[in-house]
Amino acid sequence: MVGLVAHCSLEGASIESAPMPTKAPARKTSANGAAGATGTTGAPNAREHSVDEIAEKISAAILEHRLAPGTKLGEDRLATIFATSRAKVREVLARLAHEQIVELVPQRGAFVAKPTIEQAQDVFEARRLIEPGVLRRLIRTLDDAKRERLQRHIELEADARRRDDKRAIVRLSGEFHVLLAELAGNSALARSMRELSVLTCLIISLYDAPTATSCRADEHEEIVAAVNRGDAAQAEKLMLHHLDHIEQSLKLDDSAEEVDLESVFS
Repeated sequence: MVGLVAHCSLEGASIESAPMPTKAPARKTSANGAAGATGTTGAPNAREHSVDEIAEKISAAILEHRLAPGTKLGEDRLATIFATSRAKVREVLARLAHEQIVELVPQRGAFVAKPTIEQAQDVFEARRLIEPGVLRRLIRTLDDAKRERLQRHIELEADARRRDDKRAIVRLSGEFHVLLAELAGNSALARSMRELSVLTCLIISLYDAPTATSCRADEHEEIVAAVNRGDAAQAEKLMLHHLDHIEQSLKLDDSAEEVDLESVFS
């Protein structure tokens, strides 16, 4: 994955950015209406988006690093952007908070999550436990249609790299892992991988080292080749190496958070 941090925009409208508090408990909230108690906002002819659609669009914006960690997700702005009510926006934010993608802060609102170093390490540990199982299940159920979808995705990644489309590279890198879980045919695994992929993008935004390099262009290709051969052991080995490469390119050293003021000002 590429560590690319971009300014925040969603469907052409910027969303207010604000620093996150040090610690923000996630909580679900009930909702009331948009501009008034129940109305909707936005252009008169704009199609109102469903909760699933809005959640997917926000997740996609995070996946592409168009929404940075700590970005304030104002209810009114989102209601206007998606031509919907604040009630629906609150439902979306509550769902994303449950997935730890958004943090709801009492009296302050919703913010794109800022995972801690410990949370980042937990995410990579979870991925190391889950993704080898995804590959084993996928290999057991592999057919021509699934091979074709995998190959098509690899071609999309190659095309994005040729065009140097950084947003597409970031998005497709995350979607590759979600696709593996979807093709494995387990909805719970697919849902978990969607959440973990978005969290990984937030982690990369926060902890990408200045000298970090993006994933090698052939890492996903090698995994797919092993899957196509039915070589589960090699596919798992390549996946674990791939995840190690991503994590090792990040600055997840706890000691890095402590600053020696004397040395700074000496």
